Amino acid sequence: MVLLATRRSVMSLYSDPVDASSHAVRFVLAEKAINVEIHNVSKHEKPEELNDLNPYNAILTLIDRELVLYEAQIIMEYLDERFPHPPLMPVDPVARANNRLYRYRTNRDIYSLLTLLESADREQAEQARRKLRDQLTAIAPIFAHTRYFMIDDYSLVDCYLAPVLWRLPHYGISLPVQARPLLLYGERLFEREAFEASLTESEREMRDF
Repeated sequence: MVLLATRRSVMSLYSDPVDASSHAVRFVLAEKAINVEIHNVSKHEKPEELNDLNPYNAILTLIDRELVLYEAQIIMEYLDERFPHPPLMPVDPVARANNRLYRYRTNRDIYSLLTLLESADREQAEQARRKLRDQLTAIAPIFAHTRYFMIDDYSLVDCYLAPVLWRLPHYGISLPVQARPLLLYGERLFEREAFEASLTESEREMRDF
């Protein structure tokens, strides 16, 4: 965490216009209709001030007055607590812990593969593509029983998974017929007004075919 020397009256987000984690944060911002200045930043053209704000040389950075946050899960939970309506986390402590665990596993099992998909090493990229397809196919059956991820209530898990599902055509991933419940779930998320509002032009082009 970093504290700014000067106060900013409007919340600001530095966001990568093609990064799935940045997209997830923008999705949460849109769901809560938060007044925020979004600066879409290419990784090849990062502003100098980001070097002072983010010690990990990453783009995704939220600034709320003196507070600076720079990790997707921390930002998403902060936004849900700072702007509690509509709530995107369960109230019950056990359900909240499960929600965090689902997002942790999504990060470890799914998000960890996204960087490899962009690798110049074709064999490495193809292995990641197969692994991601298998991971998503494996979780698909749960969506035949619940409207959202593991439960019938919409939550931060759905905000985190939606950007990955949106990018499947971009990554050249076609899921098998048994993954249909997952694909239908994805379409429900894409139909949300907040999801539409969260998209950058670059992200729209990922499915412009």
